[in-house]
Amino acid sequence: MISSQPGAPAIEPISIRRPLRRDFVWGVSTSSYQIEGAAQVDGRGPSIWDGFCREPGRIANGDTGDQACDHYHRYREDIALMQSIGVNAYRFSTAWPRVLPKGRGAANEAGLAFYDRLVDGLLEAHIEPWLCLYHWDLPQALQDLGGWTNRDSADWFADYARLIAGRLGDRVKRFATFNEPSVFTIFGYSAGGQPPGTKELESFYATIHHVNLAHGAAVDVLRGVAGASIGVIHNLQPARPAHPTPADGKAAAILDDIWNRAFPDPQIIGDYPASLRAGIDLHRREGDMERICRPIDWLGVNHYSPIYAKAEGASPLGFAWAEVPADAPRSPIGWQVDPEAFRDTLLDAHDRYGLPIYVTENGAGAAEKLDAAGGVNDVERIDYLSRYIEAMREAAEKGADVRGYFVWSLLDNFEWGAGYTNRFGLVFVDYATQKRIPKASARWYAATIKAHAAQATS
Repeated sequence: MISSQPGAPAIEPISIRRPLRRDFVWGVSTSSYQIEGAAQVDGRGPSIWDGFCREPGRIANGDTGDQACDHYHRYREDIALMQSIGVNAYRFSTAWPRVLPKGRGAANEAGLAFYDRLVDGLLEAHIEPWLCLYHWDLPQALQDLGGWTNRDSADWFADYARLIAGRLGDRVKRFATFNEPSVFTIFGYSAGGQPPGTKELESFYATIHHVNLAHGAAVDVLRGVAGASIGVIHNLQPARPAHPTPADGKAAAILDDIWNRAFPDPQIIGDYPASLRAGIDLHRREGDMERICRPIDWLGVNHYSPIYAKAEGASPLGFAWAEVPADAPRSPIGWQVDPEAFRDTLLDAHDRYGLPIYVTENGAGAAEKLDAAGGVNDVERIDYLSRYIEAMREAAEKGADVRGYFVWSLLDNFEWGAGYTNRFGLVFVDYATQKRIPKASARWYAATIKAHAAQATS
C-alpha cells in the first residue's frame, strides 16, 4: 500500500454499494506520447506531435513530449506505483513511430523490445495490460503521404496492428483500436488545434471515413490473436446548446453527431448519422460499411464533462464551441463537474450500443505544486472521483453493463496543447528531476479498490 506523506489527511474510501461486479476492473490509463519521452532514442521515428510542438504558439510554454515522464526508462518504477495503488489493469498505447519509424516497412526491434519489457513487467506484477494501438501519434512519414486523408491509411494501420499483435498477442489479450477518434479528427482537421492543424472540410470528412475503415481492418487483424478481447475507445460527452434557442439547439445536435456518433455509430450500428452522410459519401465506396462494422467485444468510454455549442453561420460545420455556463460547478482547470451527465452517458451508451462498457478515462485536472510537507493534498480530485464513481454505480444499478473504471491518469504528463500546465495524475511528477510522488488521491484510490475487493468477497 502507498505510504502516507507527512501531514497527509486520513483518506476515506468511497463506500461502493452493489451492483458493481465481483470481477470489476480497476485501472489507470496513460498514452505513449504523453509519458514515454525518449523521442530520439533507440530508433524511434518522429510523430506528427514532434513537429507540431515545435510550431510557435501551438503548445503552452513551448512544451514538447521529448522527455515527458521518461517512462521509457522508468517503466519499472511506474509499474511499482501501479502495484502499490492496487490496480489490476493498465491501459496504455503503443507508439506507432517507435515500432515502425517510417510508419510502414522495416520494424524497429528496439522499440518492440521496450513493449516486451513493459508487458512482461506488468504481468509479473499481476496487472493486466490493456493495449490501445493509436493514441494520436501518427508517424510523420505517413503524414507526409497525406496521413488519414489518404485511403491507404487503413492498410497502413492494419499492417501496424499485425506487427503489434504478432509480437505481443501471446501475452496481451485486451486490445483497443483507437482512442477518441472524434477528438483528433475534429481538432486536427476542422478546428486546427492539433496536428496537422488544418481547417479543410473535405479532408475532415475523408479522415473520419478512413479512420473508421482503419478500425475495421484492425479488428479483423486482431481476431487472429487467440483469446483476444477487442474494443474501441470513444470520448462520449453530452453536447448541449449554449442558450435555449432553436438555433443553438440545432448547433448542439450537429456537435453531438460529430463528437458522439461519427465513429461509434458506423463501427457498431453500421451507418453514419444522417447529418454527416452527404460529406462522407464523397469518400465512401461500395462495401465500406461492412468493412467498418466488424464485431467487437466491448466499448471504452472516456468522459469528463458536457460540451457546449452555439450557432455560427460562418462555420463550415454549422456550430461554434461555447463556454461552460457561468454558474456551473467546475474543476480547477475550468471543466464542468456534472456526475449526473456521466451516469446518463453510460446509460445512453448501454442502450444504444448494447456492449459491455469499460470507463477507460475519467479524471480531474489541476495546476498543482508540492506543499510544505512535500506532498499534494488534492481533495478536489478525490471529491470529483468519488462523485463520478458513485454516478457510475448508479448507472450500473439502472442496468448499464459497466465492467471497469480507469482513472486518467496514473502520472501527471504532457497534456497536449496545455503542455505541462495541467496535471491529471494520481502521482505528481517533478519534471526537472522525474521524481514521482503519490498524491492523496492515489492513497484514496488504493483504499477504494481495497474496500471494493472486501465487499466483493463478503
